[in-house]
Amino acid sequence: MYHGGIEKEVVLLVESSLKKVLADLKAPAAKPHETVPALEIPKERSHGDISTNIAMKSIRLSGGKSPVDFAQLLAEKMRDTLALSSLKGDIEKIEVKPPGFINFFLSSACLYKVLLDIERRQEDYGRTSVCRGKKIQLEFVSANPTGPLTIAHGRQAAIGDSLANILAAIGCEVSREYYVNDEGSQMNTLGSSIRQRYRGLCGVKEDFPPDGYKGTYVNDIAADFKDKHGEKYIEEEDIKVFRAFGLKWILDDIKKDLKDFGVKFDVWYSQESLRKSGEIDKALKLLDNKGYIFRSEGATWFRSTKFGDDKDRVLIKSDGSYTYLAPDIAYHLDKYGRGFKSLIDIWGPDHHGYIPRMKAAIQALGFGKDSLSVIIAQLATLYRGGNVVKMSTRAGEFVTLREVMDEVGRDAARFAFLMRKVSSHLDFDLDKVKEQSMENPVYYIQYAHARIWSILEFSKDASLSSRFKSGLLKEAEELWILRILRQFPLVVMISANSLEPYIVLQYLQDLAAAFHSFYNKHRVVCDDPDLSKARLVLVNCVRIVLANGLRTLGVSLPKKM
Repeated sequence: MYHGGIEKEVVLLVESSLKKVLADLKAPAAKPHETVPALEIPKERSHGDISTNIAMKSIRLSGGKSPVDFAQLLAEKMRDTLALSSLKGDIEKIEVKPPGFINFFLSSACLYKVLLDIERRQEDYGRTSVCRGKKIQLEFVSANPTGPLTIAHGRQAAIGDSLANILAAIGCEVSREYYVNDEGSQMNTLGSSIRQRYRGLCGVKEDFPPDGYKGTYVNDIAADFKDKHGEKYIEEEDIKVFRAFGLKWILDDIKKDLKDFGVKFDVWYSQESLRKSGEIDKALKLLDNKGYIFRSEGATWFRSTKFGDDKDRVLIKSDGSYTYLAPDIAYHLDKYGRGFKSLIDIWGPDHHGYIPRMKAAIQALGFGKDSLSVIIAQLATLYRGGNVVKMSTRAGEFVTLREVMDEVGRDAARFAFLMRKVSSHLDFDLDKVKEQSMENPVYYIQYAHARIWSILEFSKDASLSSRFKSGLLKEAEELWILRILRQFPLVVMISANSLEPYIVLQYLQDLAAAFHSFYNKHRVVCDDPDLSKARLVLVNCVRIVLANGLRTLGVSLPKKM
């Protein structure tokens, strides 16, 4: 799906030409995905402005032709159709490149139109309503409330929040949700750890549990508990009171960190409330009624192999306790029950093997396999002074998200977490991230935004309220900026479809680089008033698009640096 404008017209041109060629070839019946054009932005400048791989997608229908020959056949049909279409003045030429891409080159007249579009739409440039009404539930971070957020959680927070903004930009109704695992063995361990530290503060000497949480934050929680309750609970054996106090303390800390990181959740969902509601038993009964439950060795099992999992999974252990899978199934069933048609979960890499069983569960419940998308956010390795910082929450050796924000700032931290694809491991070098230099990507982009503000302040003449002569923008650097500006709505769409915020970040780097290259070679305000006017309009549009992109990624828009 595309936002409209020339992309929509190109899609119609491709579809029409493909239909005519396949009719001439008397091709066999096509599968739906084989004839749906997908548009891309070529990586190389010499490959044009828009590209499609439709010749390769539909190669089965070509009657044995090679992808390149089939692409040439389609391109010829498009050129014939183009001569009679409304795109005639917008597409300068159509070329084919191996292994079968069809590339479209836009005319200068078409590129100039983007300036009017940006100035007219301002903050809405790049936003569309193509997915209006689609309800998406996006669950991310969901760190167990047993300690502060670490940089691994920070990366998930940056990815999830940026992705929610991107999906909202194409018209989706996105609900951000945090799943609170507020019960179970890890929470009991936290309660025991707080109890031991509390008793120590009250003068009771005893060994700390070997599996306890050793972070200094446990000492802080115990101290707060003692300040509030004195020695009232010094002999308390039941850890519930300590667990409840620790849960609230850590959740409050997590919420504050996320707020300061620019992340706000719409829903905080409690696993304990899920269990108490009886929804877990209801979900398992539904699976049982469908024939996907069996009993063996005293345990209750889910026939997940019916849906492609490599083995069946235990739901209720022989001691009567739930495995992690049972509440997760009920939780996802509850999501669908709240009216969401599409679910997106962001998990850590240690959950990769969990995907097949969760996909099996939603299919067994009666929902489409593709209605759940799972994003695995790879870990981040932290460096300081050229050395790796080791992290372990339980051992108390970790760097918190708060510490990173305090050291490098929110903007730099968010940007750094998005600097690689979600599926790629991230090396986070604290020293490089906080550099105030053009080598730092966030500084490089924000500096472009601030530099344009200074130009506009100097000129006070960047409005399109009066006419300007776009045809004066003939320099290679000016035309390249126009090409990049025109790509922004398509970039947002591609980023949303691929669930990959990095695509927007990479685009902003390219736009900032194009601006800096132009600025270093040409004066914006020059001796020619008409050219100055046109260039001021151009750089103002760059500012608008940089701002829209940075806003999407949750990064601020400085006017001075």
